Amino acid sequence: MNARFTLRRAKPFGAAALAALVILAGCTTLKKCAYEGFGRDAWQQPEKVVQSLAIKPGDRIADLGSGGGYFTFRLSRAVGPTGKVYAVDVDQDMLEDLAERVKKDGYGNIEKILAKYDDPSLPESGVDLIFTSNVYHHIEARAKYFADAAKYLRPGGRVAVVDFDGRHWSATFVGHTTPVELIKKEMDEAGYRLEREFDFLDRQSFLVFSKKAR
Repeated sequence: MNARFTLRRAKPFGAAALAALVILAGCTTLKKCAYEGFGRDAWQQPEKVVQSLAIKPGDRIADLGSGGGYFTFRLSRAVGPTGKVYAVDVDQDMLEDLAERVKKDGYGNIEKILAKYDDPSLPESGVDLIFTSNVYHHIEARAKYFADAAKYLRPGGRVAVVDFDGRHWSATFVGHTTPVELIKKEMDEAGYRLEREFDFLDRQSFLVFSKKAR
């Protein structure tokens, strides 16, 4: 996993100047603005994404590359008080900022995890879903990464990948895209089969995988 995968997510949203300030200042507030971009709700359709995952109360989910918690808190509401969401990132500052909001707003089912660059470092008890949005293109050696991550999936566990696919100029301009067929190929190599493919996002692919039967 790239050491800067959360930081570099600023660029697809046309905020190159802001991203440069983030790098120089290391300011968590600026990072949050850079990650979220502008008008994201309109094109990201977060509620529909979460609904499409058919999450059940009590599920345990890893939000891989959680950043400022854009999906973390939505996933938290979906799993309910008996579930758990792990906010997973390599950026300690962002995790601490997210933890402050968790405490302030009383989210009792969110736990932060400082990941390693090549390992999400999830608990041995495992998760029902590894969710990743706008992060896949930053992960290095992706087939190996997700092959190794399979050990964290519970029986019937899934991996959801939402990533820029090149249809929108902003992500294409900075090279922050992954062709959908490449994702399918790499996940196949990692030992997964495609379970669902959603087409309602206008600038991203949205794929759900499960482990192949042995």
